[in-house]
Amino acid sequence: MVRGFTLWYARLLSWLLAFSVAVLIIPVSLQIFSRYTQLIPAYIWTEEMARFLFIWMVMIGAMIGVREGSHFEVDVWPDLGAKATAALQLASSVFILLFAFVFLWAGWEFTRFAWNRVSELADLPLWMIHVAWPVTGLTWFVFQSERMYDAAMVLAGRAQPKVEAKHLEAAE
Repeated sequence: MVRGFTLWYARLLSWLLAFSVAVLIIPVSLQIFSRYTQLIPAYIWTEEMARFLFIWMVMIGAMIGVREGSHFEVDVWPDLGAKATAALQLASSVFILLFAFVFLWAGWEFTRFAWNRVSELADLPLWMIHVAWPVTGLTWFVFQSERMYDAAMVLAGRAQPKVEAKHLEAAE
């Protein structure tokens, strides 16, 4: 049931990422056209909207990166075997969980600070932007916990290691 939820959530995040990139094109295009042509007036709110969408786009991308195991991983070890790789993943996961906790805790304080404030130009509630940090921290915690469980099962000998796409490409 938990895996079904995380799979659904990861798919939702992927769609939200694509949507945020598509929507980001609108204010950026308006900025460009208003600077170099006289066809449309220079809108000030577009800069703020582009910044807010960019923040969410980066945070959603970071969430997906943790789910796929590509955000915080750098291959520096040779192929160590299934159990040694799982042990290394568990050790590195502790640091990712620490970052998730910092994002969750400090992000909540950041959001509380902006709770009754609005942006200057677009008049948007700032908590809608600031909440990206604790949501990212919570999502990292959920996704990394799932990855840690998988690594622990491999280490305990109860599951086969998952073959990731980067290893398949190297084999071909």
